[in-house]
Amino acid sequence: MSSPLISLTHSVNVLMKTFAMLFTHVSQSFSVKKSKTIAISRFTCINVYLVVSPADGADDKPFMVDMKEMSGYEKNLYLYSEEMADRPRVSMMINSLANYNATIPSAEESDAKPAKAKANLGTLMGVYCPAFRTSSACILFIRMPWIVGTAGGALAFTIVFMCCCTTFLTGISMSAIATNGVVPAGGSYFMISRSLGPEFGGAVGLLFYTATTVAAAMYIIGAVEILLTYMAPGISIFGDFKKDPSIMYNNFRVYGTVLLWIMCLVVSIGVAFVSKFATVALMCVIGSILSILAGIFYNINGTDKMQMCILGARLLSQVDNCTKDPDGPLWSIYCAKENNTVATNIEDCDPYFQTHNLTQRGGIVGMASGLFASNLGPHFGKEGQIVADTDDPDDYESLNNPTFNQITIDITTTFTVLVGIFFPSCTGIMAGSNRSGDLADAQKSIPVGTLAAIVTTSFVYLFYLLLFAGSYDILLMRDKFGYSVGGRLAIAAISWPNEWVILVGSLLSTIGAGMQSLTGAPRLMQAISKDNIIPFLAPFSASSARGEPLRALLITGCICQLAILIGNLDYIAPILSMFFLMCYGFVNLACALQTLLRTPNWRPRFKYYHWSLSFVGLSLCITVMFMTSWYYALLAMLIAGIIYKYIEFRGAEKEWGDGIRGLALSAARYSLLRLEEGPPHTKNWRPQILILAKLTKDLVPKYKKLFTFASQLKAGKGLTIGVSIIEGEYAKSYGESHAAKQSLRRAMNEERVKGFVDTLIAKNITEGISHMHETEHVILGWPYGWRHSSDEKSWRVFLDTCA
Repeated sequence: MSSPLISLTHSVNVLMKTFAMLFTHVSQSFSVKKSKTIAISRFTCINVYLVVSPADGADDKPFMVDMKEMSGYEKNLYLYSEEMADRPRVSMMINSLANYNATIPSAEESDAKPAKAKANLGTLMGVYCPAFRTSSACILFIRMPWIVGTAGGALAFTIVFMCCCTTFLTGISMSAIATNGVVPAGGSYFMISRSLGPEFGGAVGLLFYTATTVAAAMYIIGAVEILLTYMAPGISIFGDFKKDPSIMYNNFRVYGTVLLWIMCLVVSIGVAFVSKFATVALMCVIGSILSILAGIFYNINGTDKMQMCILGARLLSQVDNCTKDPDGPLWSIYCAKENNTVATNIEDCDPYFQTHNLTQRGGIVGMASGLFASNLGPHFGKEGQIVADTDDPDDYESLNNPTFNQITIDITTTFTVLVGIFFPSCTGIMAGSNRSGDLADAQKSIPVGTLAAIVTTSFVYLFYLLLFAGSYDILLMRDKFGYSVGGRLAIAAISWPNEWVILVGSLLSTIGAGMQSLTGAPRLMQAISKDNIIPFLAPFSASSARGEPLRALLITGCICQLAILIGNLDYIAPILSMFFLMCYGFVNLACALQTLLRTPNWRPRFKYYHWSLSFVGLSLCITVMFMTSWYYALLAMLIAGIIYKYIEFRGAEKEWGDGIRGLALSAARYSLLRLEEGPPHTKNWRPQILILAKLTKDLVPKYKKLFTFASQLKAGKGLTIGVSIIEGEYAKSYGESHAAKQSLRRAMNEERVKGFVDTLIAKNITEGISHMHETEHVILGWPYGWRHSSDEKSWRVFLDTCA
């Protein structure tokens, strides 16, 4: 017996060596044909089963291991091959060989462009800087002093703190989701769709796309406002916009349109210039912030450079001579007659001009002035009211009299309105997660960089608004466009060494943020289109020869154009806030659901999260939405609901294991466990009906009206289960079972019966019935032909079922 065993062993060794040489040759050369490769792969698998390792090697353990001899480490983590240092090595070899691919690449693969090398960006340049740059543009420079002056230092602090808390809690939830796996292009859309399903993902993805597009419009309008109002007012097309606000907004629409399509042209060329310009924009943001801080301390005792002219308590536009001199500009304004002449007697002038004196005050008073406490109170007003230093209606109400050159409020302001205007400055926290593919260590960089950027911008906003409250006169801060000081930007006037540092820096940073939005929005649209969950968006999944989503960029430009036609940044910002808040709310919801449901694939590396924080973040998002504008909030929810129902109606082909179905499963499990606690009360009783449906030769239910009868019995309540039994063996009758199940489901849908369907394969009908669970009521068809049939089966099954 030893001789045949030796011969067999020798043959096996020779065969193993031959296959090993052949496998090595294939590994080094990819010029073999596909059919040969498949054959080699099969031989390689055979080779694996014949491997016998020496006793002192790493594979000295047998392939079949006794579970009693395994450590707890091996039992609990047996599936994770990359972490099992003490696990049998044969399983690792099979896994590595199974994943080996020695096939020839297809024509599409060989012609495709090679993948770009990973940028390996760190936390600073990959996450922190993009988020900080986007969050620090536009609103900080052109609206922050006005928000402080209108709401007062105390309420302004509350507004900023509430918005920053919302984004910080959302950043925690986003960090948990982002570290649970790789987040490719699409950012928050990818995270939400893979967590809550394609319906929610598509709805929130389009909302986030709209928010990013509208954000581009806000940045463009902000850039045009800086250029036209503070840098070059002489280029106004429609005349002097200081006299009529509609002229200013018409200029914003025209110049905004021109700037939009220039930026779209630059973006269409490629992202290389946008990336380079982003660095310039970042340096402008940092330089501007430092310049403001230096200017505040440089002017700590105030300055006489910005003098305001005040008539009584009313703030006036800047004039050369702030006196009641008959030859002065104010006399010609307030004492003009209908025949284009000027009165010589003050009694013929405007009544308010007659009874009140003119004074001059410095706009920048400095931190040492002690006005911080007096600037903490709110000064909300209605559109058309006059900016005044008192709460007397005779001062801030025009009382149907002309306002002349008095500064008026152009928008009704409340606490909630200012929340909506300020919140867009807290957006941009998704910049890091959108670039996860270019990060060297996304699991570390996204949480650290995102949260650090949120903390930094929050500190800048809170610290600077307190400095503004102590450095500016309240009237200057309430003058939104700086008409009282000659159309100068208040935040630029206090900067050091020169106001042009802020003007140029804010202009470039705002344009940079707009270009980044125009770069990100088309790629988000392309990501949604490629998932094919919304069919009519399929044309936007195409890319140009350079890989640029030109079609998506075109539709993005058109949507952005509609937002630019609004013209007023204060009207665009609340709309933008709605879409971002919806997106952030769903990020918090996704994190909370994944945590509570304890899904198996929920293992984020970021550990500093909790479901309660996510729910607080979700509550803040909803609260801020309805505080800002309840009708905009309802409109955003309605749009999300329509998109959700559309995707559900069309039938999304993607199945990502969403959390909503997991929530339904958990609720069903909880309810079933509650039912086991005891029999239901008579008030809670519902009929449970089992329908035994006989099938024809075509596997179609023979008596479909049984389902209608069952529906009438339970009156739309209770539980109905339709079952058919197929005679045969499972291996041979699986296809018939699946077809029969489809027929049962179709019959229940046609008869409008709500319930479950299933099929059972058994050797005979009687045996199949005996395997079914007991129910209260069973419905089956009557054997009509039992009298005339010679086959005992026609009536025996019926009697056995009744017995």
